[in-house]
This record gives sequence, structure tokens and C-alpha cells, in this order.
Amino acid sequence: MSQATKRKHVVQEVLGEHMVPSDQQQIVKVLRTPGNNLHEVETAQGQRFLVSMPSKYRKNIWIKRGDFLIVDPIEEGEKVKAEISFVLCKNHVRSLQKEGHWPEAFSEVAEKQNNMNRQSQPELPAEPQLSGDESGSEDDSDLFVNTNHRQYHESEEESEEEEEEAA
Repeated sequence: MSQATKRKHVVQEVLGEHMVPSDQQQIVKVLRTPGNNLHEVETAQGQRFLVSMPSKYRKNIWIKRGDFLIVDPIEEGEKVKAEISFVLCKNHVRSLQKEGHWPEAFSEVAEKQNNMNRQSQPELPAEPQLSGDESGSEDDSDLFVNTNHRQYHESEEESEEEEEEAA
């Protein structure tokens, strides 16, 4: 099986399939990623431990801080106590909440994330409102701001000095 075919099947499995955790499995939240396909997670009871990512997900599915997972326990592990069996997306979280399988401790966290996603995406106006004075202005305040990068504020004096040096 080629890498592209494998990736296609893994992505279809994660996005399409509805998963309900069994008695031994548990839902956890990703806290951080120390590396080597390991992720530090926290259970609904507040217990923290490392989980490993199986090889079928490596380089195919990306997990970030704040994501929710379903994990299978590993009995012989000292530091790594579980293995990821399923990555939960927003649709999976909503369906688990409706069915009553979602841990109560995580329900507040999931609602906050949904609210933050709604607030971070500005709504576009139905009709552009351009007046004669504002059409030529270079105001970038309405642009999306990437919060993952540091914000460097350049004053007008510095930019004028750089333009004079370049000329």
C-alpha cells in the first residue's frame, strides 16, 4: 500500500467514523507534546501521564494541545501508560456530549474552545461599506491576527528612516 493510500484510509477513519469509548478506554485531553510521538495528557479525574501515538497515525494525523483523544491503557508501562486509539474532532465531541458519554470535567473545556473559535473568527459584513474617505486608507485593523507569532509594532518614524536609507 502506498503512503498516499494509507494516509487516505487513516484520514477517512478519523474523520468519518463515530467512536464510543469502551469500559477500558478513556477520554483524555492533550496538555503538551514532549516529542518522539509521545503526548502528555490529563484524564477527567486530573491524572496526568504520557500516551504513545501508534505508527498508523504518525505523519498522517496531527495532534495539538487541547485536542481530545480516546486511549487504550498499557499495563506494563511506567511512564507511558496508554496508547492513542482514536483522535476526537469537534463533531465527535458534540455527538459524545449528546449521547451522555462525555466526562463532566471536560464539558466546560469543550464549550470554552467552541466559544473561543466563534469569537476568533470575525463575521464578514453582508455588503462592503466603503465611503469616499475610507476607500484609500491603509487601515489593517480588520485583518485576521495570527496569535501564534509575536507582534512587532513598527513606528512610522522607523519606516520613514528605512525608506530614506534605501533611496
